[in-house]
Amino acid sequence: MQTSVCPALRTKVRVPGVFRIGAYCPKFISAFNIARLDKPPRIWQNLSTLYSRGERMSKRQEIREKRRKQQQRQRLLIIGLVAIGAVLVAFALIWPTIKGNQIADTALASITPIAPSTTTAAMDGTHLGDPNAPVKMDVWEDFQCSGCFYYTENIEPLVIQKYVETGKVYYTYHFFLLIDGANTTGESHQAANAAMCALEQGHFWDYQTILFKNWKGENVGSFSDARLVAMAKRIGLDMTAFNKCFQANTYADQINQDFQAGQDIGVHATPAIFINGQAAESSAGANYIPSFDDLSRIIDGLLKGQ
Repeated sequence: MQTSVCPALRTKVRVPGVFRIGAYCPKFISAFNIARLDKPPRIWQNLSTLYSRGERMSKRQEIREKRRKQQQRQRLLIIGLVAIGAVLVAFALIWPTIKGNQIADTALASITPIAPSTTTAAMDGTHLGDPNAPVKMDVWEDFQCSGCFYYTENIEPLVIQKYVETGKVYYTYHFFLLIDGANTTGESHQAANAAMCALEQGHFWDYQTILFKNWKGENVGSFSDARLVAMAKRIGLDMTAFNKCFQANTYADQINQDFQAGQDIGVHATPAIFINGQAAESSAGANYIPSFDDLSRIIDGLLKGQ
């Protein structure tokens, strides 16, 4: 290794030496054609470039990773929301059934049961007895009517026992719904429709009996839909068939036809009782329900006059 003395500094330096040579002995550097180190050597530049590229790649990877995690969170959020939505939809679908069952169970517990019918009279729809009987008796009622309740509970059983079961009277029930007025979905209409749905299964008269057994007044909820369904269950009907019939309001037209037929013969209040086509009147006056004695006198008179 050669040494030389810088004339300016009279200091020995090593050639090639430390990069600080140029700072202290420019002539020496010029003599040896050594460039000043104002800029980093090329290898430094290459290292710096590589470092910068690596840093940029690392940042891009970091961004991609953040984006991937964000997308993953979004997917999980969407999946979670879909799952929650599915649960809510399922709950919304089954809740009416659950609630309906709860209401039905509560209603069923409130229904007074009836004893099995012991009548020997033939039952055919809304008819009782022998269609060839000499006396025809037609009764027009509204299930909500308080007078109808009294008649059905206290007078009708006596008529059936004395005259229908013995083949003397053919007894027919008709609907004449006044209490609902223009409301065709009121309790009277719903009760009539339910009774006709029971008729489909051969239990019109059982249903009529349980209706009046559970009557509490006019428009007080005695014949709410839940209670009407519970009554059907209480008398042992096929509930699938009953519910299908009841919910479809299947007999609305027939119930209305009964009303029109009643108006045509002069029915204007309930209960209205016609015997062989003539209105039965009470001995107590025009605004009273005929008693059993009143009806017996009329029926016996017709039987004697045969």
